[in-house]
Amino acid sequence: MHTPSSDPDPGRFRELMIDDEPGFADVMACVFGVQRHEARTYLTLLENPGSTVAELADELERDRSNVNRSLTTLREKDLAARQRRLLDSGGHVYQYTATPLAEARDLMHETLDEWTAYVHERIDEFGPDAEDVDE
Repeated sequence: MHTPSSDPDPGRFRELMIDDEPGFADVMACVFGVQRHEARTYLTLLENPGSTVAELADELERDRSNVNRSLTTLREKDLAARQRRLLDSGGHVYQYTATPLAEARDLMHETLDEWTAYVHERIDEFGPDAEDVDE
């Protein structure tokens, strides 16, 4: 479950409302409070399930450490999963898979609904007098 204090990004709502047709990455960035490059990482992972950090870095043309941070954020938001694969030569590698699009849409709806309920509660806490309103 996502916490309304960190999701979504109210500053991006204006951008979405102004844009006639915001893209999936824009909506995802707004609702989950992620960066656009993290949304792009999700979309790339959706097209390339089971990818490693190195494979995603090549595909995205980004540094591996940046891709790793994006994957950490996506995992924290339940938008990606990590699975450990043992290598024949010894050791292991992590493979990442995006949460299916239908589930990601459901998560967006749930997150937005939770945030909206939170905002409604805050509005209802304001009393009838100006003294009850913080600046």
